[in-house]
Amino acid sequence: MPLEWSSSSPELLLVIDRTCGRPLRAQLERALRDAIRTGRIQVGERVPSSRELARTLGLSRGLVQECFAQLQAEGYLVTRPGSATRVAAGANAPASLPHHASTPPPRLVADFRWGVPDLASFPVQDWLWATREAARTMPTASLDYGDPRGCAVLRDVLAGYLRRVRSAAAVQDDIVVCNGYAQGLSLALRVLAETGVRDVAFEDPGPLAGVRAAAAAAGLTALPVPVDEQGIDVRALARTRARAVVVTPAHQWPTGVALAPQRRLALIDWAAQRDGYIIEDEYDAEFRYDREPIGSLHGLAPDRVISIGTVSKSLAPALRIGWMLCPPELVGSVATHKHVSDRGTPTLDQLALAHLIESGRFDRHLRRVRSTYAHRRTALLAALGTHASQVKVTGLAAGFHAVAHLPDSVDEQHVITAARKRAVGLYGMSACQARPRTTPARLVLGFGNVSAQAIISGISEIADLLQ
Repeated sequence: MPLEWSSSSPELLLVIDRTCGRPLRAQLERALRDAIRTGRIQVGERVPSSRELARTLGLSRGLVQECFAQLQAEGYLVTRPGSATRVAAGANAPASLPHHASTPPPRLVADFRWGVPDLASFPVQDWLWATREAARTMPTASLDYGDPRGCAVLRDVLAGYLRRVRSAAAVQDDIVVCNGYAQGLSLALRVLAETGVRDVAFEDPGPLAGVRAAAAAAGLTALPVPVDEQGIDVRALARTRARAVVVTPAHQWPTGVALAPQRRLALIDWAAQRDGYIIEDEYDAEFRYDREPIGSLHGLAPDRVISIGTVSKSLAPALRIGWMLCPPELVGSVATHKHVSDRGTPTLDQLALAHLIESGRFDRHLRRVRSTYAHRRTALLAALGTHASQVKVTGLAAGFHAVAHLPDSVDEQHVITAARKRAVGLYGMSACQARPRTTPARLVLGFGNVSAQAIISGISEIADLLQ
């Protein structure tokens, strides 16, 4: 599709050499031909007006018009009354620069991909309002690079929100705004490596790919630690040489269990005795259904916990806004690494998020999507109860994914492959394990971005595979 420009003339880089002895008109004609042939200007795109091209190149307008007339006669340009001069349909790019149209993936009846929120629920109108308010009220100084820790307005709002909703010991000065969880984890591990940490533990099963990649980039070794029905095994953690650990205490990824109270205290004791740190991933702590809210580990040990949160699950991953609530002695180093990494997260987006939270629209959005996810959770349980009643389902107290425990006779990979042939996307627990095991067979069923009707249709389509 050709680019559409505003009413002003588009820019085009052309070079005219007045010292080479070749006629200026011949040079301009050749430069325009080359721009069209090589695909710099696509079919249907506007070229600069003769007046604008004459001004920028220091040529007479009559010479440029003669050039346009010649290229029009050759079939390179087309002009219609009342319309700008454009590249003609017959002016094709050479065969050496083929255009490969991407093949869209096959449409699925249901795609139970984990980690994706309901993208259709993104509050577009609220976000537009918040962005307008941010742009209208922000001082001119906010357009500068600013504090690498992030906009003071958002950090203040986040501190209040985290104290109120997550019982965190949050103050503005201890928060660093980052571009999502991946950057937050990367910054945290780099800083911990500078303090002498050499090994970081992570939950198994868990988000091993992300932790391993971030650990490798920081020069650390990633060590898996098993998870049971009470969360991470702190005794097993103590047997490792790790001085840092990445955990998802509110809703363990992917088993869905909550870290038991005694384990929470034991984990904090481990960090104090080991002179270590806990990296707390608050990936979907806002979504709970039939259990009491669980506070942040940071509220219990603010000097030992780096708590990372984002709006990737509550709003949309594309926003790339997150935050790190750090121990005071680490904030400066984290901010330095953030500054070196990218000079800071976009300020206008930070201010928009601050307006969204302060106005109450963020809380209103969360109430809406909680209701949506609760409805989809009910649909998933009903569909499994109807079509595969022998399948045990766990991890549903919070978040927007569930774990389906398949019968012993079922092979996990076979179910996934066969379901894909029926246009149903399934994903196995083995992909989340340090040592992948397909037995016992378990599926991680994400229902955040799947409608209730699609959930019912998808489970119905694969009912025999689950038995």
